[in-house]
Amino acid sequence: MEVSPTLWVLTIAGLAALIAIDFFIGRKPHDVSIKEAGVWTIVWIALAGLFGLGLLVFGGGRPAGEFFAGFITEKSLSVDNLFVFVLIMAKFAVPSQYQQRVLLVGVLIALVLRAVFIAAGAAILSSFSWVFYLFGAFLIWTAWKLIQEARAEKEEEEYEENKLLKAAERRFGVADRYHGTKLWIRQNGKRVMTPMLVVMLAIGSSDVLFALDSIPAIFGLTQDPYIVFTANAFALMGLRQLYFLIGGLLKRLVHLSYGLSIILGFIGVKLVLHALHESGVHVPEISIPVSLGVICTVLVITTITSLMASRKQEAIERARQDSVEA
Repeated sequence: MEVSPTLWVLTIAGLAALIAIDFFIGRKPHDVSIKEAGVWTIVWIALAGLFGLGLLVFGGGRPAGEFFAGFITEKSLSVDNLFVFVLIMAKFAVPSQYQQRVLLVGVLIALVLRAVFIAAGAAILSSFSWVFYLFGAFLIWTAWKLIQEARAEKEEEEYEENKLLKAAERRFGVADRYHGTKLWIRQNGKRVMTPMLVVMLAIGSSDVLFALDSIPAIFGLTQDPYIVFTANAFALMGLRQLYFLIGGLLKRLVHLSYGLSIILGFIGVKLVLHALHESGVHVPEISIPVSLGVICTVLVITTITSLMASRKQEAIERARQDSVEA
């Protein structure tokens, strides 16, 4: 799909305008209700759907299919981010009324970092087609690792600060408490970061690790940088509302890791087949409609089985508690 510089500028300006509207509507610190989170989640999904339909009208079926497949994949992978966000919020004891501001800025940092990854990935792939083999192998390995982690018995997880965050804290210092939404204050004559800034940096920088999985995954569905960027943008921009909407349901998605591992493994195989095809080897390639169908089917099945397994476990725990009380 040919994308002119003008279209790039208009797209980025449009996304910036949407982010600004979102920011000003929710600029006052407050507790986000389920209703508010639900409405805005629907709004962001509807905007993504309208964008995809626009691609269908002006670009054709292939770009639209690639966008929807990429958006759904990135959205499903971003749900995994929410588990880490919950840990970060708990680690830094973020007051509930400030959490929506933290997530907004953290997601913006993540979006900028992903744009850098996408630009680098597009440049590398356009010059070295053999990188498809590396991306494919990496996704298959990541899928296997996810399955191993899902099968392992896990203790209660706790967020551990990365080296970059620790270095920033040592360099600038951190205030001992939150000061509203302020990011910097003066303490004992020295300018120091507030915990608000620290947690924003933690949210944004933690997404770098997730980008290592998600960026190769979407390049397995499309090599168009415009579609890769917009699919990531729409998936990330609705992440804040999704956090408040399904935050209480995250622990019930017990089979999510299995579903994500199947999706990543599938896209990894797709990438390897594409690399072989580019090398002149006659192998079948997986089409976008098939990819979209597999991704949607896996997500629906894993969601249903997760809720069934959670309900069964809750029933067992209730029966055990009733027998103890009796």
